Amino acid sequence: MKGHSFIRQTKLGNVTGRIRYISSRAKQEYLYAVYETNPNPFWKELAKECQKEFERSGTPGKCIEARELIIALPPSLTKYEPNALLKQITDSFKEKYGVECSSALHHNKQKNNYHIHMVYSERELLAEPVRKIAARNRYYDENGCYVRTKKEVSENGKLRPGCSMIAKGEIYEEHLFDKKKKIFKDKNFLDAVKKEFTEIINEMSDPDEKLKVFDRSGPYIPTEKIGKNNPKEKDIREENKVRDKYNGKVNDALNIGIDREKLVEFKQEEIYKPMRELSKEEAIMPGIFARIIDRAQRTLAKVVKRLFFKPEEYKANIQNNYWKQFIDDCRVPMAKPKDRSDEWER
Repeated sequence: MKGHSFIRQTKLGNVTGRIRYISSRAKQEYLYAVYETNPNPFWKELAKECQKEFERSGTPGKCIEARELIIALPPSLTKYEPNALLKQITDSFKEKYGVECSSALHHNKQKNNYHIHMVYSERELLAEPVRKIAARNRYYDENGCYVRTKKEVSENGKLRPGCSMIAKGEIYEEHLFDKKKKIFKDKNFLDAVKKEFTEIINEMSDPDEKLKVFDRSGPYIPTEKIGKNNPKEKDIREENKVRDKYNGKVNDALNIGIDREKLVEFKQEEIYKPMRELSKEEAIMPGIFARIIDRAQRTLAKVVKRLFFKPEEYKANIQNNYWKQFIDDCRVPMAKPKDRSDEWER
């Protein structure tokens, strides 16, 4: 498995259900090992507290109880004892970030994708629970929202149906876990994790299977991973062909001396900026992202062709700030949608 490392992160709205699924021998055809840094009651309590806190916050959307990392492994790592391998990789994450994990080591159905599913908590378990005691009777309306007086939730001196009270001296709020760690929401977190896991994996891998982390700040664009039973598999495969073709043009541009920084700028302006500017309706058009990338690679191909025998023209354009105008002159129109059977023959 030469090439780039693959690590994907997802948010979990049902952490206990997800852990049951990834660790079930009935659900997983090739399940080699399961490992938890804290037994199952931890995850039930975590889910309960996350849901309660989410309800109290009144935040719209879905409650995120935990997160999951999917880590692809080189085939040569099958030579290691599965339980030891899974424990080593999982413990390295817990040691680094201080949170509990539940992980499972799998193969896919074709046995060509050896990988780990690692669920992790965003919260640390407190050494001692934090309990808030009611200094006076506390009243809650039909939606569970706290109100200041009994009068707001009662009629004729009795609580309305659906309203409730917590008596003075009773616990009205309890926390077993600390707040979510901010680091897991940092935009650079996943890149850091990829580097850390890639170093660990490479130490154990065969020499011809060493991986490298894809540099998203560079001039290349990544291909998309095709997940299991993905209904958009055909579209993703077709788009990946165009991505590969674009990356080939980047190689050509670097080989004739175009600066890496200029190619990064080109990627941002010709691919990512048009993608961001799409309306919601345009963004769901079949093949629209592939067509944007295709236009960029054809434009870059024209740039390379014009400069292949004229490196002095490139230097002059840079020195005289004509580079943007040069790109504008080379830009080709976006291809119109065609019959899907021949769209990728260009």
